Amino acid sequence: MHEETFAIIQALVPVAWADGTFAEKEKDMLDALLESYGATPEEKARLHDYAKERRTLDDINLQNLSAGDRCVLLQHAVLLSFADGEQHPTESKLIQDLAARLRVPVEQAKSVIAGAEARAKKHLALLG
Repeated sequence: MHEETFAIIQALVPVAWADGTFAEKEKDMLDALLESYGATPEEKARLHDYAKERRTLDDINLQNLSAGDRCVLLQHAVLLSFADGEQHPTESKLIQDLAARLRVPVEQAKSVIAGAEARAKKHLALLG
């Protein structure tokens, strides 16, 4: 797996912790992303180790993420926020903060978030 791809998945950990609980469904979703991107057993172990403690947006490194990577991260973050069947207000706030931190232009961020929310709500049964 490319380091940028690992960085995207690693940056999702604060989203999983946003409501104060790193739920099993969120862990499963991160594992599915790791699997889909062809993570090695070592990369999986590295992410699991990283996710053991609560993380915040201050813990993520955005240095090497391209503009496209940042939009993918934002989309994945929205989908992950619905993993337990609903998006909590703390998760919604964190996603807004993440979009600002990613420096995704406001109108583009609104579009990315709205599209991802619509997909997540449409496919809640698949997410949960």
